[in-house]
Amino acid sequence: MWEFLSTFLDVVLEVAVAIAPLAAVGLILNLKFLRLPRNQARSIATGLVLTAAGTVLFLYGVRIGFMPAGQSIGRLVAASRPWMLVPIGFILGLVTILAEPTVRVQTQEVARVSGGTIPERLLLIALAVGVGAAVALAMLRVWLDLPLLAVLIPGYALAFALMFLVSPGFTSIAFDSGGVATGPITVTFIAAVALGAAQGIPGADPVVAGFGLVALVGLAPVLAVLVLGVLFRRAHPASQAAQKEREEQWRTDRSS
Repeated sequence: MWEFLSTFLDVVLEVAVAIAPLAAVGLILNLKFLRLPRNQARSIATGLVLTAAGTVLFLYGVRIGFMPAGQSIGRLVAASRPWMLVPIGFILGLVTILAEPTVRVQTQEVARVSGGTIPERLLLIALAVGVGAAVALAMLRVWLDLPLLAVLIPGYALAFALMFLVSPGFTSIAFDSGGVATGPITVTFIAAVALGAAQGIPGADPVVAGFGLVALVGLAPVLAVLVLGVLFRRAHPASQAAQKEREEQWRTDRSS
């Protein structure tokens, strides 16, 4: 009981130290320059408190649940049947990206701004499959001790090549998707599984093999969305033209 309470207090202190400077800057700006109405300032303060409370609960759950469970899964599977890391990695990457809140926001905003030209569900499926494949590749890298650069360099070379085959809108969405996919759920759980797998494979260096997964997860959505853009351009040329027209209209409205 004392161990759980000590961990909780440590998390509270960490979050307080992280959020206190932000709250102080906001307070100073409000007093000196903004002078917001009381209702608005109260709403901002309430949101800050709720954010702090949510961060505390999330990080506490990560400490006592996500990370120990992920490491245990990776270590046990790697010690008994290391080849199972690949399909398990694909499934874990698939389901975690579906639960990632930042990915949901990204797909909803893309569907809204594109006027439904890029469907939310289609983009979500592309991201989920891409991240699942990346996690499976990361587990294969841990199992076979593959060098990280042997995966990253060809991957980014392919991404830059695909940029010339899709519309600018898909390029922007692709690289933004790489950032939103590496959210708190993916990083905390999947990275723990990879680290546990590296600890369970005899002769593997956990520092070398257990890390680098976030880089692969960040690359996977870029490739997945760019490939989707290539397929989308061939299947729906009229929709691509309409999308390009909307982008040009948006730039014109912004400049004016």
